[in-house]
Amino acid sequence: MRALDTTREVDARQREIVRRLGGPSRLLLALDMSVAARAFTLARLRRRHPDYSERDLKKALLRLAFAADDLPPPLR
Repeated sequence: MRALDTTREVDARQREIVRRLGGPSRLLLALDMSVAARAFTLARLRRRHPDYSERDLKKALLRLAFAADDLPPPLR
């Protein structure tokens, strides 16, 4: 899926670069993106809920990442 702010040419180039990476490098890239997304989401939650404790923030992050029915009752 192409990002809305990315031209087709740049998207094709990015895909080619990722395709050339070996498995471990692609895995590290995915991990880095996941860590960045988590950090951005936590920063947004902190701005919206300055009164939340770290525990509350982690619970909110889990609720955003997973369907509530998939979480154990204390985390819903």
